[in-house]
Amino acid sequence: MRFQHSSDIWRDFPELVPGVLVAKGVTAGVSVDDQVARFGELAAKRLATGSEGELPEIQAWRRAFSKMGLKPTQYRCASESLLRRFRKEGALPRLHPLIDLCNAVSIAYAIPVAVFDVSKISQCVEVRYAAGDETYLTFSGETEHPPPGEVIFADAEGRAHARRWTNRQSGHSAVRDTTADVLIVVEALHDTAGKDIASLMATLSGELTAVWSVTPESTVLGPSAPRFEFTT
Repeated sequence: MRFQHSSDIWRDFPELVPGVLVAKGVTAGVSVDDQVARFGELAAKRLATGSEGELPEIQAWRRAFSKMGLKPTQYRCASESLLRRFRKEGALPRLHPLIDLCNAVSIAYAIPVAVFDVSKISQCVEVRYAAGDETYLTFSGETEHPPPGEVIFADAEGRAHARRWTNRQSGHSAVRDTTADVLIVVEALHDTAGKDIASLMATLSGELTAVWSVTPESTVLGPSAPRFEFTT
């Protein structure tokens, strides 16, 4: 199985820095309360000096959404949506230990963190422009077809596992209590993305090892090494 960004994405967003991680053996029966609280404190400190929209990580994604023809205040990257909710409510919904951990890391770094159930992916995931015939399953069970030109996470069977790039994931490959193996993708576009993605990946790998006793495989991709291959 492999993960990659299309050459068109690298051409249009040369500032992109993606990190990819695969972990096998994740379970739902663990506690991440301490981790969620710790990363939540880091996010709260950043928000204490201004809103999420002022953070360079979020501003970079807003520029990217504008470039894609999307209104940034209508469609937001996942980390901005989480930060907005966290700022207003003081906490995030608890869904699954892995998702709770990744959401907490996401708000601490203000960087989108996408998590996919590998068993629900066919052969590959490529971040690319939609052709218009792909299918996207919403969390409510409805099927949508992203329009041509929208940035999606697509597999070999034409399933869109995320729409509008980092805006919204699909219900098809969402993590559930039965999920064991996961693909985690983090992406940033701001000036210090290289340093911040490396830090986020190291942090997340350490937490996965500590909580689940797994040994993640991970890498940071670039135009000269755009593909990550892994076994399932």
